[in-house]
Amino acid sequence: MHPTYEENANRWLNDAGLRPTRQRVTLAALLVGDGQHRHVTAESLFEAAKTDGASVSLATVYNTLRAFCDAGVLQEITVDGSKSYFDTNVHDHPHFYWEGDSRVTDAPSDELVIQSLPEPPEGMEIASVDVVIRLRKKG
Repeated sequence: MHPTYEENANRWLNDAGLRPTRQRVTLAALLVGDGQHRHVTAESLFEAAKTDGASVSLATVYNTLRAFCDAGVLQEITVDGSKSYFDTNVHDHPHFYWEGDSRVTDAPSDELVIQSLPEPPEGMEIASVDVVIRLRKKG
């Protein structure tokens, strides 16, 4: 693992108040080590870890991703109610879901206009609005 990647991972974990275990540092380095935002699935992160020579189970990847989400450093994007993607950019922004490729990318926030939202039921408040724009090839 590149030393800077590990330093970035440790800083990211410390800023989130998460204990930097070996598995967390390994997975965090793959997620944010290069300073770029990315969208991953648990399976793609598991494969990246294996390719990198890390000894980590798929269950550990799932548990670690959940801990990262709970700490507020990852955003979970659910497609079709069953497939989860995890985004390192936790600021509110829309996403494209590319149906043919089963992948998620950021959509331009400045082009999205939401003029109004329905009133929430009594005693409730809107916690967030998730926008996933599904794409498919024409024809």
